[in-house]
Amino acid sequence: MPRSSRAEAALYGTAPVFAALGDQTRLHLIARLGREGPLSISRLSDDADVTRQAVTKHLRVLAGAGLAQCRRRGREQVWHLKEAPIEEARRSLERISQCWDQALERLKASVENS
Repeated sequence: MPRSSRAEAALYGTAPVFAALGDQTRLHLIARLGREGPLSISRLSDDADVTRQAVTKHLRVLAGAGLAQCRRRGREQVWHLKEAPIEEARRSLERISQCWDQALERLKASVENS
């Protein structure tokens, strides 16, 4: 597969991650898990602006996108962040940024040569 096709496939593969992160509540949950480490639903619900049920639904969306995972610890469900999908999304954003930089350089050269 040509390199550009692989890059496009990787970018499309990160679409669920970007979709999941497109919600303020989910961004807040990801930030807390990244900052504080594994947390129970009750801890994650403590300072949330939504109900515990809503937090659970948001966590399921994050899990569906591969961003979070739940493990049982006794009677509690403890959620933790999965860093690999976030790292892949970061690499995708870097590729997009490089494409924009190249496009701007081409535009600049075109304008200067006119």
